[in-house]
Amino acid sequence: MKYLTEIDIAGKRLFVRADFNVPLDDNLNITDDRRIRTVLPTINYALDEGASVVLASHMGRPKGKRVENLSMAPVARRLQRLLRKEVPLAPDCVGPETLQMARALRPGDVLLLENLRFHPEEEKNDPQFSQQLAELADVYVNDAFAVAHRAHASVVGMTRYTAECAAGFLLKDEIHYFHRSMEDPARPLVAVIGGAKVSSKLAALEHLLGRVDKIIIGGAMANTFLKAAGQEVGASLVQNDLLDTAKALMDKAKEGGVKFYLPVDCVVADRPDAKAETNVCPVQEVPKTWSIMDIGPATTRLYGEALQNAKTIIWNGPMGKFELDAYSRGTYAMVRHIAGSYALTIVGGGDTDVAIEKVGESENISYISTGGGAFLELLEGKLLPGIEALEACDTREKQSSGHR
Repeated sequence: MKYLTEIDIAGKRLFVRADFNVPLDDNLNITDDRRIRTVLPTINYALDEGASVVLASHMGRPKGKRVENLSMAPVARRLQRLLRKEVPLAPDCVGPETLQMARALRPGDVLLLENLRFHPEEEKNDPQFSQQLAELADVYVNDAFAVAHRAHASVVGMTRYTAECAAGFLLKDEIHYFHRSMEDPARPLVAVIGGAKVSSKLAALEHLLGRVDKIIIGGAMANTFLKAAGQEVGASLVQNDLLDTAKALMDKAKEGGVKFYLPVDCVVADRPDAKAETNVCPVQEVPKTWSIMDIGPATTRLYGEALQNAKTIIWNGPMGKFELDAYSRGTYAMVRHIAGSYALTIVGGGDTDVAIEKVGESENISYISTGGGAFLELLEGKLLPGIEALEACDTREKQSSGHR
């Protein structure tokens, strides 16, 4: 796979697939522009090297129809401020007018396409739609790690119709840090896995067992492991159909010498509500009609101590229902433990990113991944379609140059 710095792009038109799927308020104002800012290094490099840039992204889930509230217009306005130059918005992402606008670009110009998902062909990876997108530029650049696990036209399809393909700076960083943490990590390597359901993290846990030295479990998914270990967890969310699987995972960890940490105390509530009555108790004493909502203070200390000697930490998923203040202490404490560690710290997952931002510790995390789903699929050991497409494009290019 080639990176952008390995291609001569002077005078060429670049199609940069970005992830500008930013949150908007009721007045369609952007409330968090981090996803836009993360692509600026790629855009600025291309402009400095004398290229023109066609930017493409999706916004929300319009389900193949034009939805005005999901237009890329707010992104175009924010890009103009960040780049300090005009960024016109094309009326569509394909079609004669958009093609004409793209071909009229001069070195240093930027054009933003309208929402890719206004067309159902995008998510269907339609070949004809892929070709139309490829006609807009000379070079394809993927800088959207967050959608690299999607086999969509702008992620996979159009690479077949573009002569040159490359990864942008953001995608390069994502791959670099993931390889540092999983392929050749400084040890001990500790995985902190939270979230609601074991089922969503099962494949990742199975893959991690053969690679990590410690696994720390939090969030509602810990309830399933606690019950599998013989604890009563009251009315807490449990995936009863996965109790045997959870038990097998813990047994496999023990056999492989992987330390497997579960909560020893918890914050419980009489109902999953912000105004509920709450209490802290050992996991052995959860009331029958109450639910576990967060890890408790003793667990927080235990997990902090388990992280003390870590050299590499991977974190995906919160420790509890942290969006409600009464159940946020465990997740926020974990943020501080990980941010204060001397280890290489890599965090992935939208909820986890939000927690780090709320605590104000973003600068103390080695790397915060931009892709929740893509990050999780890498943890599962899967190959991402977007990265495979770049590799295949590079192979075709080498074969073609070899025939000349």
